[in-house]
Parts: sequence; structure tokens; C-alpha cells
Amino acid sequence: MQNKKDVTSIVALGGLGEVGKNMYVITHDDEILIIDAGVMFPEDELMGVDYVIQDVTYLKKNEDKIKGLIITHGHEDHIGGIAFLLQKVKIPVIYSPKIAISLINRKLVDNNIKFEKIEEINQDSHIKTKYFNVEFVNTTHSIPDSFAVVVHTPQGTIFETGDFKFDLTPIGPMADLHKMAKIGKEGVKILLSDSTNALSEGFSKSESCVDETLNDIISRHYGRIIIATFASNIYRIKHIVETCRKNNRQIITFGRSMESSIEIALNNGLIKDKSIFIDANKAKGLKKNEVCILCTGSQGEPLAALTRIANGIHKQISLMPDDLVVFSAKPIPGNAESVNRVINKLYLKGVKVYTNEEFSDIHTSGHAKQEELKLMLRLVKPEYFMPMHGEYRMLMAHKKIAEDCGIPSENIFVCKNGDVINLTNEGVVRGMPVEAGDVYVDGSRIGDVGGSVIKDRKIMSKDGILLAIININPITRQLLIKPNVTTRGFVMVNENAELIDKIEKKITVIVKEALQKNTYTYTDLKNQIILDLHPYINTLTGRHPMILPVIMEVRQGD
Repeated sequence: MQNKKDVTSIVALGGLGEVGKNMYVITHDDEILIIDAGVMFPEDELMGVDYVIQDVTYLKKNEDKIKGLIITHGHEDHIGGIAFLLQKVKIPVIYSPKIAISLINRKLVDNNIKFEKIEEINQDSHIKTKYFNVEFVNTTHSIPDSFAVVVHTPQGTIFETGDFKFDLTPIGPMADLHKMAKIGKEGVKILLSDSTNALSEGFSKSESCVDETLNDIISRHYGRIIIATFASNIYRIKHIVETCRKNNRQIITFGRSMESSIEIALNNGLIKDKSIFIDANKAKGLKKNEVCILCTGSQGEPLAALTRIANGIHKQISLMPDDLVVFSAKPIPGNAESVNRVINKLYLKGVKVYTNEEFSDIHTSGHAKQEELKLMLRLVKPEYFMPMHGEYRMLMAHKKIAEDCGIPSENIFVCKNGDVINLTNEGVVRGMPVEAGDVYVDGSRIGDVGGSVIKDRKIMSKDGILLAIININPITRQLLIKPNVTTRGFVMVNENAELIDKIEKKITVIVKEALQKNTYTYTDLKNQIILDLHPYINTLTGRHPMILPVIMEVRQGD
């Protein structure tokens, strides 16, 4: 039987079967390393939820074993959960790239969290513990300082790619292909690789192609240009700035996250010239072809700058007929409808709009497509493989790619959150799963919103709420006055007097019957009202509002 002290385990707490909330845990005996702590942005059906984060019960139970949190890069799906993690689990140190540190520190300030043990890592860094020896490999992504994490363990080497692509003409540094090949030659037990674009054929376009296309658009247009892109895509922002400088355009920025990213880029020397940025008032004295507006809103977010501009409610910017709006981003799955709504409003205002569908070179992904995934597999040459970071269909597509590259099917592990992969003396096998699921963040409160709350919110959004106020004398056990019914999101009370009257009479019958019983509780009475009223209202209206009975005790003569 395998001694537990001879087993190295990989525990997935987030990032499998989904795009977001990445967190992977490597453990050996009494040591744990965590890689990334991201958030996932909720679908519309998670009403009122701001973020989805990991269930970190496993980490809390093994808190004394944690040696550190390693960050691969500064995107939200990899760092967005840090502030929440620190509120739940004691983390001794965070190891992070330079740009990510700036982003993390801003989040900690916003959440009033003091945490000073953040150590900067780069391609030459090494982290050594009793069982682990960690090194880092430069990768190319849409944000500077992006790294793969290589963990040498007693049971072999684990290579975790982080988010990556292979770009031979990148805006920033090249991925370190030689180091990847060297580590692959030395021997990699298991590769964990980004699966986001595993369904997309070929190679991803180079960021320099986007640079050329944007340069062509900016140099040719005679009016103002409004560019919406991801605030987190610092390389894209960097070459928009450089292109505007070449074409004598000054830049106005809108959107808090955009302004934060630019400030971080300036502080870290990625953007050199601060004078290119001006405020909206100064732009009034410039010609239209001397102005570029760089803003958030590429995903059609309701409160983002571009959406407010399209709606005509932005306080500082009004659209002009010769404006050109460029969407230098692709809609994230689930956002297409919101983006199209904004685009239609822009067209109604009479402006010209360029999207990635019309000009395929105004955006490129930061994630590897199929041929790049094959290249990673060929360079690293792992004995075992675990696709990560993607929906289940993406993980399965990545599995097929690995098989095409010669990895036996039995050596590939397509996992879900909570699964455990054990590296042993005999090979790699599945272990007993751990607790892992979704935790909802509503405002600053973590985990207060559960499945039942979401269900209630869905009911209220669809069929509304009906409030029934019942006044009872507890001594005489009598209903004092007719129940009072009011609604929100169900029907207009003033326009449906007959319906409301029927419902009030039905409640009266239910309450009087209950009060005639020898024993009853208010809880029983409330449940009986809900139980009898639901089918009655459904028969009358075909709808199922949430019913909230409120029982008031009134002692006459008090």
C-alpha cells in the first residue's frame, strides 16, 4: 500500500468545467502550494451576485500546511479572489509577478485588507520548501509578466502553463521556448495546460497584426475615434497609446478600471509618456482628428463608459456623426446580446462602428489555439496530462489534441472541481475528491447567498411577490379585519381590484379554518396560506408569485 508521505497530489478547487475562478493546489505530506485565486463573473441567472469564488473548505482544514500562494499573472480570473481568500484562510506569503502585485495591492486597499507579505517573482526566481522546488517560465499573454509555474516534487515535475499563447512577433517579451524544451527534456510527470481555445483551429493571430490594423484605422479616420477594449489587456492599451502618439492624437480615458490599468502601466514603465493623456475639457480645443477616447464597455456592461455614451447619458461625452467606435475585443460567452444592444444604439446615433466580426484583426485572443496547444505538448513532453482552465467541452477537445500528440488516453485526466490526482511511485491515479463548489459574493458578503436565495430571486423577477398582512387577536383567536394584500412585480393593485379582492377572501377562509383548530402555530398558518394560495393564484392568473404572509398580533384594549 502506498505511504501517504510518498504521494504528491493535485487538487482542483476552481477552473474546471468553467472559464474563471482558477485555483489549483499541490500538496505533499505537510506542505501545500496554491496556484492562483481567481473569480468568475456570474451569468444573468445569478441575480444580484457580484462574483463567484471557490469553496476553500479544503484549504481551511489544512491551513497549517500552506506554504504560499503563487500567482501566474494579473487577470481577474487568477487574482480576483485573493481578497476573499485572505478573509477565510491564513496565507503566509503571496508570490506574484510585478504587474500583478500592483493590481493585487489595489484590490487589498479597496477591501481594507492589510497584507504585506507579497514577494515579487520573475523568470529567474526559485521558491524552495522541504518538498517543493518551484521555477518560472516566461509565457506570452495579453498582460505583461505572465508565467508558467514548474513545481519539482518528490514524485516528479508538475508543469502548470497558466494562460498562454505562442506569438512569434509579440508586443512584449517572447515566451521562453528554450526553457520549456529544457524542462521537457529533463522530464515532466504531468502537464496542466490552458484549454480556453481548444475548440479553435490553427494559430492565434499575433498582437502585432492588431497593432497594424489599429494603426491603419487611426491614421485614416478624420473624426474622433472611440476605442473600447478590456482594461486588463495592458499590451493592447500600450500599443493603442503608441499608435495615437504616431498619429498625433491625444487620449481621453473613461472607466475606473481603464484608468487604474493605465496608472499601473505608467508606474511600471510600460507606457512612457503621461502627457498624451488629457481630460475631456482640454479636448474641446483640439481638432476631431487629434482625439481618441479609450474606454471600458467592450462587453456591453450596463454601467460602463461606452454604454453610457451610447445611451446619451455620459456627463462629459456626446456622440458626433463623424465619430468612429472600435470594439477591440470579442464578446465573452453570454455577453453577445448586451454588446449587440450597445452597437445598435450607436448605429441609431449615426456613428460608424467597427467590430471584430467585420475586421478580424482588431482583436486577438491571449489564449493558445489548437496548433499552439500541440506545440506546448511537444515542447514539454509530459508523461501524463490534465487539461485545465475551460468548460468541459474545451477540456475534452484538449484531451483529443493530447491523444493526437501521442499521449495515451489512459494517461489523460479530464477532471472537475474537487477532483484529486495523485502522483505516486507506481504512476498517476485519481484520489478521493474533496469539497469544492461555488460560493457567491453579494456586495462584500461572502457565502450569504445560497441556492435557495437565488431561486427566490428568480421567482420574484419572473412572477413578482405577494405580501399578505393578517391581523389576529391571539386571545379570542379571531381575524380582526380582512387580510390586506399588496404586490410588487405581480399585478398593479389599483388596476386589478377584483383579483386582489378574490385573493383576500381566499386568505380569509384559510385563516378562519386554521383558527378553529384546537392547536395551531403561526408557522403552520403561514405554511397553510402559501400551500393553499399558490394553486388558487395559478388558476386565476397562470403565475406563481412568491407569497409572504405577515401575521400581526393585535390585542384589543391594549
